[in-house]
Amino acid sequence: MRPQLLTLAIRRGRAMPMRTRYHSTDAAGPLAGIRVLDLTRILAGPFCTMLLGDLGAEVIKVEHPLRGDDTRSWGPPFKLYERPPGSATPKRLYREPPTFPGESAYYLCANRNKQSIAIDIKREEGRRILVDLARSSDVLVENYVPGKLALYGLGYEQLREVNPRLIYASITGYGSTGPYCGRPGYDVIVEAEAGLMHITGEEGGGPVKVGVAVTDLATGLYVHGAIMAALIARMRTGRGQHLDASLLQTQVSMLANIGSNFLVGGEEAQRWGTRHPSIVPYEVFATSDGSLCIGAGNNAQFLALCQKLDLAHLAKDPRFLTNADRVKNRLALVAVIGGTLAKMITAEVLACLEGAGLPYGPVNNIAQTFAHPQVAARGVVREIRHPFAGSVRVVGPAVAYSESSVDVRLPPPMLGQHTELVLRSVLGYTDQQIERAVEGGGATMYNYR
Repeated sequence: MRPQLLTLAIRRGRAMPMRTRYHSTDAAGPLAGIRVLDLTRILAGPFCTMLLGDLGAEVIKVEHPLRGDDTRSWGPPFKLYERPPGSATPKRLYREPPTFPGESAYYLCANRNKQSIAIDIKREEGRRILVDLARSSDVLVENYVPGKLALYGLGYEQLREVNPRLIYASITGYGSTGPYCGRPGYDVIVEAEAGLMHITGEEGGGPVKVGVAVTDLATGLYVHGAIMAALIARMRTGRGQHLDASLLQTQVSMLANIGSNFLVGGEEAQRWGTRHPSIVPYEVFATSDGSLCIGAGNNAQFLALCQKLDLAHLAKDPRFLTNADRVKNRLALVAVIGGTLAKMITAEVLACLEGAGLPYGPVNNIAQTFAHPQVAARGVVREIRHPFAGSVRVVGPAVAYSESSVDVRLPPPMLGQHTELVLRSVLGYTDQQIERAVEGGGATMYNYR
């Protein structure tokens, strides 16, 4: 089936027969023609909608007219928007942009391939605009406290009356039901409350948060996948549905084998630092000038490690013959390997292990990560031109498609940059309707000229 026909099938809610693989390139992206209404802020929701935008969906980001997405003020950099010299005086319906840091690095990381509209949902005109947008959208993603949007007539049950085919995804801290449903949830709080912080940190040390907001990011990935599944389900049924996702359930599911160890074996977890509770050696070792991580997941890899480090006798030692033996005698084995590596520089160890057939790698800082030859070879970093921030480097999509275009098409938008464009081209508003929306305080158009 041609990608364009598949998109039409998804939008119209009817299934079409599967055919052999189509060998043309879908230059517009696999989700071209799908409209996403993005009422999210900070990270989990924006990351989800950015992934949909990478796949070609039209993403319309709804922001507070004065503050915008919270992360716009989470620098660095803290750079105020400045009107270009000689720019025209704003038209009557336009306002000067608010003087807040409009293009923080945090905001840039999760908001490419979107358009921004400044809408006040507390105003009747603003709510009317969102209802009109929901009527013509395929997906709505929001991360308000449960019940908040329903107070404004923008809850799932209300919008499904307007558009029965709408897929309405809610991202909350704790879900829409249960005793904690009304609590706001941030990544670091859920890391603590759902077990991740308990198992993160050095052995014998205190709990530690992960260096990036992994619970937020994983929730965004979960919802991104759930939306895809809901779009496919709509092909069969012609109906949308409500997706109820939470940081708490995402994090509990991410406990994976650690959670299973407790549920199946009643085994409480502990902090291991970089070590693995079930595999030895599997941890970071210090060298004379840095550190690197080595993982020998089976006997063949352990033998290769011993041979490369001129420690072949360890592979014959009865204490280390099997992984179970190595786990039992962890401290003795790690002491010998660690003592050897401590006498070598990192580059020497990396050269020694080249071609050994086991996983290993240096502990890189962020600069070294982006200078990694494989990162460069895979084109991980993309450079885009932003009309106000200039040249901006961002991390591109993580998956390459053989027959679809998945790329950075649009730079992250300024607050309300596309309000007029969306009202005119998407909703077909007349000059009079736009004037009424702006003067009623529901929509704000800024002068970025």
